[in-house]
Amino acid sequence: MALETAEAPMVVERMLLKNADAVADFVKLFRTRRPSYLVTCARGSSDHAASYFKYLAEIELGVPVCSMGASVVSIYAARLLLRDTILITISQSGRSPDILSVQTQARRAGVPTVAITNDATSPLAKEADICLPLHAGPELSVAATKTFIASASLAAAIVAALAENTRLNNAVHCLPDALAKAQQHRRTEVEDTIAAAASLYILGRGPSLPMAQEIALKLKETCGIHAEAYSAAEVIHGPMELVTERFPILVLAPKDAAFSTTLANLDRLKHAGANILLPVFTETAHSALDPISLVQSFYLSADRISVALGRDPDRPRLLEKVTRTV
Repeated sequence: MALETAEAPMVVERMLLKNADAVADFVKLFRTRRPSYLVTCARGSSDHAASYFKYLAEIELGVPVCSMGASVVSIYAARLLLRDTILITISQSGRSPDILSVQTQARRAGVPTVAITNDATSPLAKEADICLPLHAGPELSVAATKTFIASASLAAAIVAALAENTRLNNAVHCLPDALAKAQQHRRTEVEDTIAAAASLYILGRGPSLPMAQEIALKLKETCGIHAEAYSAAEVIHGPMELVTERFPILVLAPKDAAFSTTLANLDRLKHAGANILLPVFTETAHSALDPISLVQSFYLSADRISVALGRDPDRPRLLEKVTRTV
């Protein structure tokens, strides 16, 4: 896990270079079809990357993005009434039957399909109209790291191109350097607090919320720690009732449009007794990309916490690398 996390900056640089033509094809498709909304389909870490894409696309393009539940086709045999859209699937293996079933139905309905996968020879890649490979190389650790970073970075590159946002586009291409610097950050007191916790919250808002969900997942699967992700706004509408004295809350707070409201809600949580943990990270050239830098830093923390707890972060007790969900 640590070695593959360290490869992420190089993977992102390679992925951006090799996908330049495919991203241009996506832009051409988008301009031609002019969809009124977009649909994503993914699971696990890939779904967190899809959620990150959703926030960026809705913020930069004003185009609604909805997440399709894969099981509605594979299990419930729903007939999808898709039109005026583009389907984007994200799957590291490109072989999950439920994701494939949604893509198949979309193609039958005449909806263009775009696949983001680490296996360009997979069924998902071969059957899609456009394939955007991650070029991450083999990922052996059960916990996805470099493939998630690459998926999120690719999502940002796509949105920057669609929005013709020069600043965001330039920042995306500076990401490899920022991610390399992000690996140098460590707050031992934050790691020690999390390692000792029976449970904790991870908070984010906007583009950082999917990253909070990704961090919570990593703490569960590599460390066996009960971690739940919430919006920094929604946490005060119910989950705050569980906050007791010194309850740990890890907060992802990049300096974007939500920064001031996040800080205001943190004051309420502190008053309730919460122990607020703020990870350090490398700021990128655009606040929308800072959540990727935060995850890059925290992957290494998760690896260290897992080892400190006597676990093997590469071999979780009950998990396998490829989950072929029906």
